[in-house]
This record gives sequence, C-alpha cells and structure tokens, in this order.
Amino acid sequence: MLTTQRSVSGSSQSPRSPSSQPYLSVSVTDPVKLGNGVQAYISYRVITKTNFPEYQGPEKIVIRRYSDFVWLRDRLFEKYKGVFIPPLPEKSAVEKFRFSAEFIEMRRQALDVFVNRIASHHELQQSEDLRTFLQADEETMERLRFHETGIFKKKPADLMQIFKDVQSKVSDVVLGKEKPVEESNPEYEKLKHYIFELENHLAEAQKHAYRLVKRHRELGQSLSDFGKAAKLLGACEGNALGKAFTELGAKSEALSIRLQKEAHQLLMSFEEPLKDYFRAVQSIKATIAERANAFRQQCELAETIKLKEINLEKLMLTRSDRVGEAEHEYKELKAEGEEVSRRFETMVRLMNEEIVRFQEQKTIDMGIAFHEFAKGQARLANSIADAWRSLLPKLETCSSA
Repeated sequence: MLTTQRSVSGSSQSPRSPSSQPYLSVSVTDPVKLGNGVQAYISYRVITKTNFPEYQGPEKIVIRRYSDFVWLRDRLFEKYKGVFIPPLPEKSAVEKFRFSAEFIEMRRQALDVFVNRIASHHELQQSEDLRTFLQADEETMERLRFHETGIFKKKPADLMQIFKDVQSKVSDVVLGKEKPVEESNPEYEKLKHYIFELENHLAEAQKHAYRLVKRHRELGQSLSDFGKAAKLLGACEGNALGKAFTELGAKSEALSIRLQKEAHQLLMSFEEPLKDYFRAVQSIKATIAERANAFRQQCELAETIKLKEINLEKLMLTRSDRVGEAEHEYKELKAEGEEVSRRFETMVRLMNEEIVRFQEQKTIDMGIAFHEFAKGQARLANSIADAWRSLLPKLETCSSA
C-alpha cells in the first residue's frame, strides 16, 4: 500500500494524525472469485483512508471489479490530455490462467499500483472520477459503466477499429511517419525516438526476465524429481551410502522449494515491474498520438480561419450584404482556434512535466527492481552453495570407504 501526501511545507507530523498534512491512502485487497463460467470475475476490496475535505469521510471500503478500473482509466484518458495515465494490467483471455492464484495476486498487485499512481499524481488525485471510483456503491459504478458517453459507448466492432486506428497512428507518430502535418520540434522528436527505443529494450528485458523465472521453476522441478529418486535409492541401500543418498535427496527437495519461492519472488519483484513499465511506455505512446491529433487539428483550424479571413476581406471590398454573417463566423472560428491553441499549449506543458516525472520515478523503480533481483540471486546462490557444502563430508566419507 502506498500513502500519498499533498506537500505542506514545514510539516513533519504523521499523515495519520488529526492535525497532519492532507493525505490519501488506497489499497486493493482481498480478491474473491464471483460467478461461474464465462460470467465469472474477480472482485476486489478497495480501501481508502484520507482527510481530503472533498471525500465523504476518513475511511471508505468499496467492492470493485476489473471493468471498474478500466472505466476509471478511460475517463482519465479522455479528460486529462497531456498527462501520462497509468497503465492497467492485461486482461487474460485464457481460462486456466485467469483464476490461478498467481495470476490473481499479480493482477491485484498491478491494480494497487495503478490506483496509487493516480492517487499520488498532483493532477489526477483531484479528479472527480477518482472520488467516484473510491466512494460510489456497486450499483452506481455499474450504471456508470453502462451509460458511458463518447467512444466508450460504441459497439465492440467499432471500438476495435478505433483502437486499430490509434495503434496505427501511434506507430506512425513514434516512427516519424505522420505526414504532412507534424511538429518540427527537435526536443519532441528526441522524446519520440527515446520512447520507441525504450519500448523495445523493455520488451527484450522482460522477455529474458520471463525466461529466468521459467529456468528457476524448471530447475526447482528437476531437483524435486531428483530428490525423490535419490531418497528411493537411499532406501534400497540401507547403510551409510543409503543414508548419504537419503540426505542428498532431502537437500535436493529443500532446494527445490527454495528455487520455487525465488522464482515467485523474481516474478513479482522483477519481471512484473519490467512488464509494468513496458505498459507505461505504451500509455505514453497513446498520449503522443493524442498530441499529434491535437497539433493536426490546430493546423487545420488555422488554415480554415485564414480562408475565412480572406473571404471576409473579399466580401468587405465588394460591400456584400453577407459581410455581417461572414464576420460573425470568422470571430467564432477565431475564438475556437485560440481555445484549441491554448489546449494544445497546455498539453505540451503537461507532457514536458510528465516526462521528467516519469524519468525520475523510473530511475527509482528500476533501481529497486534490479537491486532486488541481484540480492535475490546472491541469496539463492549462497543457499545452494551452503546446502551442497553441508553434504560434502558425508559424501567424501562414502567415496573413500
């Protein structure tokens, strides 16, 4: 669980104390399977503790399902242009994995990270949709999910086409293929190139992390199988050699358990953070695509305004009776253009702030992940070495007899 605090200079009191600075603490806990067959899903208990005045009270507990988290993500993406909306974990379509204990725990942990990233973000934590998500009853959330407006009310087939278009635009933008209207900003081009490279490197690192987890599990299973065989061999001998074989089998089985635990730890503290940052980069790419669309809209509107201005000048020269109407249209369009430009400038400013925040957080999170990986590997290597070393005297006695 993460605790989010709004900074108040000079305060050193505990965030839990009544007179402390404002805080917002959220945890996603207690996953429970509900329903059967294709209708089955996992529900989560979402616990919020806060002293923000806009919330209903100091503590609130609600039940949420994955689609509720999707609703929150989609609402934020629509409303906060230029902000990197935290990514959600993927929805597994494979039935046998969907309800496995390991998958459920990975999903719970990822959802906890997702909602706490939102709660800790200085812009997103002010969201009315976040307050709704953290406080509304289940019936209200269900009604909100099914009465959404905008693209989220479209049919699945329409949504698939939209997402394909967005995916194509993301690739074009990141690769610099957006023609003919695109920003000629060296820093922005550098950002797009960096994000594209980062995505590739994270994907490669996550792939090899997956292989490391798999190797640990396979080695653990092999040691377990070997341990059983060695113990059976020891039972056949029934003498000093048999006792040595039995102890060898017991050590192998103990190391098997150790390897399986380390594999799970490696999955949760190393592979999953890499996968999470890969998803975060994809979220950034979606924001880049939104910026490209906003820039294109601004340019197209500027061209339209220019044409309207030329047309108005012609009408004024000819003293046409349509001058009044044309002038009104021109002023309205110019005001719209100024608003679009302001929104685009805000998006650019937010993205500049977001990339700095992303880099700082990535440095911390990746540092922790790689430190935990190295520490775990050192711990495992020492355990294996100690286990085998403890058997050497007895095995040497048997070999010299």
